[in-house]
Amino acid sequence: MIRLSSPVDTPSIMLLWLKSTLAAHPFIEESYWYESAAMVREEFLPKAVTWVSCDAAGEIEGFISVLNKQFIGALFIKETLYGQGVAQRLMQQAKESSPLLLLEVYQQNHRAVAFYRKEGFLVVNETVHPGTSLPTWVLRWQTPFAS
Repeated sequence: MIRLSSPVDTPSIMLLWLKSTLAAHPFIEESYWYESAAMVREEFLPKAVTWVSCDAAGEIEGFISVLNKQFIGALFIKETLYGQGVAQRLMQQAKESSPLLLLEVYQQNHRAVAFYRKEGFLVVNETVHPGTSLPTWVLRWQTPFAS
């Protein structure tokens, strides 16, 4: 089940964010993510629209957060659920809510880059992340025009 998150979900979202972020970004010092946690919890999440995917027991198994109705700031899934469609369902929710989506992804995050390309995102810019000085791509997805 996918639903909008509520403030009571924040601890579960933050735990999933931290575990997933550490696993997905082994090329970044762990301390960077621990130092970023307060900003994510106190600034990013309250400003974003976040949908969570829950299992039958109501436990959060993944989430997607969108800022300003178009910027995907986070998409994280429990590692044990990779390849089971959770990320695709969350992405579909975001696509249904916005005709245009943007995101930034580390070029070294090959799994994420492959997923976004499969989802129809195209590279529109190459940049460097200011917090890590590592190369990133800005990707864009747009609702296909009806024929």
